[in-house]
Amino acid sequence: MTINEKLSQIQTRFKSKKSRFNSFGKYYFRSAEDILEATKPFLLELGVSVVINEELYDEIGLPIICTTATITDGKETINATAVVGVDMNQKGMQMPQRFGSASSYGKKYALGNLFLIDDTQDSDATNTHGKTMSPVEVQKAKQYVQSGGKIDAIKKKYKLTPELEQELKTL
Repeated sequence: MTINEKLSQIQTRFKSKKSRFNSFGKYYFRSAEDILEATKPFLLELGVSVVINEELYDEIGLPIICTTATITDGKETINATAVVGVDMNQKGMQMPQRFGSASSYGKKYALGNLFLIDDTQDSDATNTHGKTMSPVEVQKAKQYVQSGGKIDAIKKKYKLTPELEQELKTL
């Protein structure tokens, strides 16, 4: 069985409930740890391993964490990435918490990209019932598309302007 077939097995059989609750935002979500825990039954069965690597960049005056989730069977590998900026002005957090938060977010979305977990169904993305997107939501949509996400998934949640849809298609 090829690595593509093994990954496909995981993607179609994968189950991970949103078992964590954000009391501030009043929503349930799953963490990177939850996703990794849900993949464990497949590792020995399919003879694969999953690893996560992070690289820190600071090329534009903003720390950026590039997270790569990799599945391998020892012969072939498949990677998925997520790029997250570290909010240096996040109120109520110490510096290690700011980096830890961005790291956790990047891991979750890299794994989500690898295992095809639709983040538009995730708790971070609250339903706007067809409203247009805020600038922050536009930036998240761009990151989502750049990391392999589908524009149609965004269109299920938001009303995109023709200009924004065209911009997303060029990423």
